[in-house]
Parts: sequence; structure tokens; C-alpha cells
Amino acid sequence: MKKTSNKVEEFIRVDHAGERGAVKIYEGQLLALNTIVKNENLKKTIEDMKEHEIEHCQFFENEIKKRNIKPTKFLPLWDLMGIGLGFGSTLLGKKAAMLCTASVEEVIDKHYLDQINQLGPEEKELKKKITKFRQDELDHKDIAYEEGASKKGFYSIMDKIIKTGSKIAIRISEKV
Repeated sequence: MKKTSNKVEEFIRVDHAGERGAVKIYEGQLLALNTIVKNENLKKTIEDMKEHEIEHCQFFENEIKKRNIKPTKFLPLWDLMGIGLGFGSTLLGKKAAMLCTASVEEVIDKHYLDQINQLGPEEKELKKKITKFRQDELDHKDIAYEEGASKKGFYSIMDKIIKTGSKIAIRISEKV
């Protein structure tokens, strides 16, 4: 088994945490949609996007096992925060739920692009997967805006909070 570089270990650790976090955000949104907020169209949209995130998460879960990389110690906290963010944003309404997706995906777009630019030819398969996943995330962002995500008024503050939180989680998950 070839040795995985520290940089690639960080990429896989943080991407695993991020994709799992995305699944948890959607689980929180679906929890709100199945209990308090009734919107079947939004529920279907979120279920479809969640399927992509599950695929992404499973890929990184397998990479973690295959390469013997320790996942971030913060997974339990990220799980709780993801479910809370998803649930809370959906309670605020469709615009807020979709902004949550758009804000996270905008951070992930730059994050994945940075990784793609750093991965060398020895990680061709990983680079190919991250490139595909980035495109899925960009599609989710586009869907979120088509479904009413907005950064006007209060939503601009929410956008900044979600993006800042996502960036902090990325930095922590790379290292710990």
C-alpha cells in the first residue's frame, strides 16, 4: 500500500467530514419538513440533493478506511451542528433552507477547486472524483437559487454566518 501524503490525508479527512455534514444538514431539513413544515416540492428537491451527498460521503468513508486515515475527532459535533443548521434553516422558510444549501456549496466550490489544483498525477482517481463532486455541488447551488435562495436583508447575515461556520469547520477538520 502506497503512503498517502499528509496533504492528501487532510483532503480526505476534511472532505469526509464535509460530505457527512452535508448529509446531516439535509437530514435536519427533512426532519423539519416531515414534522413541522409541510412542503412536498421542497422535500423532493432536498431528498434528491441528499442522494448525491450520500454518494460523496460513502466514497470518502471508503477512502478513509482504505488509506487508514483517522476521521476528524469533531464528527459528533459536526453531526449535531449539521442537523441543527438544516432543521433551523428550514423552520425559517424555503428561502432560508435554500440559502443554507447555496452558502455551503459556495464555500465547497472554492474548497474543492483548491484541492483539485493541488492534487498531482499520482492521485488521478481522487482528483477525478473531487472534480465530479464539485460539479454536483455547483448543481446544488444552482438549484438552491432557482428554488428561491436570497441574500437580501436578513439573509445576507445568515449567508455570512453559514459561510464562516463552514470555513471554520474545514480548517479544524483538516488538522484534528
